[in-house]
Amino acid sequence: MTLTAQRPTRVPITLATYNVRRCLGTDRCLSPDRVADVIAEANADIVALQEIDVGRLRSGGVDQAGVIADRLGFSSHFHPALQIAEEQYGDAILTRGRSHLVKFGFLPGSRNLWPSEPRGAIWIEAVVGDARLQVINTHFGLGRRERRDQAAALLGAGWIGQCPAPFVVAGDLNSLPGGRVYRSFAARMRDAHIAGAQGRAAPTFPSRRPLLRIDHVFTSDDIDVASAAVVRSPLASLASDHLPLVVRLKIPVEEGKGSLAAVDGA
Repeated sequence: MTLTAQRPTRVPITLATYNVRRCLGTDRCLSPDRVADVIAEANADIVALQEIDVGRLRSGGVDQAGVIADRLGFSSHFHPALQIAEEQYGDAILTRGRSHLVKFGFLPGSRNLWPSEPRGAIWIEAVVGDARLQVINTHFGLGRRERRDQAAALLGAGWIGQCPAPFVVAGDLNSLPGGRVYRSFAARMRDAHIAGAQGRAAPTFPSRRPLLRIDHVFTSDDIDVASAAVVRSPLASLASDHLPLVVRLKIPVEEGKGSLAAVDGA
């Protein structure tokens, strides 16, 4: 009798979301290498990073996304939510395996009279074994109204509305569980932190004495969540003012599914 190897119906993947505060640690030391070491501790395959500096004088002109990716042997996709001349600041997605950029863009800003930090989102497609995973990374504002507008935009037709499953939305939403922004995502997707931690989700901010759960990973319903945890190592407590959230997922394999072409903005 000849045995035929069966293709797996689900592919395991480890994903992290991490606000790195331009790699400025709680000890005021600026170190992309240390951030890379924290990510290596987590053994993540895909990492959504927020507050990344590229070419900024305050960070020594370093391409932080590139440095961290090179240190890990990953590929990097970066979107500058803020650009002043050659200086850029924004969000990045790093991947261990193959990936390509699908879309990037800006999100609505504050309606008040005071200028607020520009916010954006970046969407990539990652190849995970025989599966393809859509990953959207974002960082919402501090104002309640702007966060609501940003959530509405990301959940609308231009982003989640045209994103095929399986997909993940990760990032610093600056929204606590129970808040309106959090609830708008939880109504459409699964909170991977809650699912993977059996309801005992841990806070992510501030890193030395975490009290608030504002960093989140949401998944489409077809993704299985195996586990989720916040990294609370001594190194993670120093590397940034946020702690990374790491989720272990199982992605469904779909026969004959082709690559997603760039949508717009890419």
